[in-house]
Amino acid sequence: MKTVNHWIGGKTVEGASGNWGPVTDPATGAVTTQVALASAEEVDSAVAAAKAAYATWGTSSLAQRTGILFRYRALLDARRDDIAALITAEHGKVHSDALGEVARGLEIVELACGITTQLKGELSTQVSSRVDVSSIRQPLGVVAGITPFNFPAMVPMWMFPLAVACGNTFVLKPSEKDPSAANLLAELAAEAGLPDGVLNVVHGDKVAVDALLAHPDVAAVSFVGSTPIARHIHTTASANGKRVQALGGAKNHMLVLPDADLDAAADAAVSAAYGSAGERCMAISAVVAVGAIGDELVAKIRERAEKIKIGPGNDPASEMGPLITKAHRDKVAGYVTGAAAQGAEVVLDGTGHTVEGFEEGHWIGLSLLDKVSTDSDAYRDEIFGPVLVVLRTETYEEGVGLINASPFGNGTAIFTRDGGAARRFQLEIEAGMVGVNVPIPVPVGYHSFGGWKDSLFGDHHIYGNDGVHFYTRGKVVTTRWPDPSEAPAGVDLGFPRNH
Repeated sequence: MKTVNHWIGGKTVEGASGNWGPVTDPATGAVTTQVALASAEEVDSAVAAAKAAYATWGTSSLAQRTGILFRYRALLDARRDDIAALITAEHGKVHSDALGEVARGLEIVELACGITTQLKGELSTQVSSRVDVSSIRQPLGVVAGITPFNFPAMVPMWMFPLAVACGNTFVLKPSEKDPSAANLLAELAAEAGLPDGVLNVVHGDKVAVDALLAHPDVAAVSFVGSTPIARHIHTTASANGKRVQALGGAKNHMLVLPDADLDAAADAAVSAAYGSAGERCMAISAVVAVGAIGDELVAKIRERAEKIKIGPGNDPASEMGPLITKAHRDKVAGYVTGAAAQGAEVVLDGTGHTVEGFEEGHWIGLSLLDKVSTDSDAYRDEIFGPVLVVLRTETYEEGVGLINASPFGNGTAIFTRDGGAARRFQLEIEAGMVGVNVPIPVPVGYHSFGGWKDSLFGDHHIYGNDGVHFYTRGKVVTTRWPDPSEAPAGVDLGFPRNH
């Protein structure tokens, strides 16, 4: 059986806690790998390695950092198929989807390659007689990232490339459900020339997480995951004096107005709801149909959903793979089996789906629930699976009110041909990311990603300008050099004059 160990100080370090976690192939249900689960002492070792590396990396030149990152980007590009294969083997998503994940992670590596312009300071000359004021940004020190199972390569790449480009050193705690991609990312970084200890990977469960949150040498924590855990991460790490960005869960809505292109809206709803088996925080999980279009829109979504090919992620014919674990599959299925009793019309029920030859895999089909009420479990909870709920409203205002009443505010979308309605929606909707005729409004790398309300805890979004600001802190320097021709003027105890 394959074993995944830690990566600390530029080399593989065997797990010493005696605790191991199983890693399952979701397509077969078979345990294929064991992953080391770190003790608090092993976390200490990873942080110590990062702290030692920071002594030189924190003062390294921008030319050195960007040179390594350019080489790293080239290695990632050359190995993208290998990274995607690891994702498919342990997460289950189809290979094309895994390749897309790697590509989105590469966007942030490319942003980090251009960090020189992002770290430029500001200078004001002659603010007073022979006085200049400059603003600079400096790294924090050792920072940590705790990342989810659904994007085992992309989300780590949303964090550590920017962090190390800014001069920090990094300790990554990836999901123990699909850990292999993180180790390959670290190995390729070392191959690119990243000094030992700048990037460390420590695997584990709550023990490792709690150790990072309490560690006095960790200056900041980045997290992506569910809302309850994000709230806990934010509360605990903040109480320990750390800077925190904790991205939580979502219930992303797509508002479809009566004038929308319903074919385009149905295509978008299917791809956004069922892509990656719905295991993504930017999935559209609720469609709000306005006016009389509901029946036609649901029929079009159903027609498309019924054609989706479900199978192993390494089969090129597959369009959707299995869910990550059997327990998660059963939890997702429970929302569908209980929907009718809570007033929903079950248009598609995917709970009985199996794949021939892979009967022990974590399979579930596509489910579509219509006329769902806002007080039902299927609407209130983040299901994180291929379940799309449809709600009906009579007016645009009612639809916006429904969306804004949700405790989540991650992403949302509107489908319409009316520019005025789209403009109103952008301004009135309470969400951090908005799509106009775009179903999954994930910003490109040089804009920042993050939601509002219970979808984000902390002041900074991830990557883009917010990411750079999160991984650095500002300093203002006021300088006065006397003119060489002047003799010392003596002591002046008065308040400095600016004019």
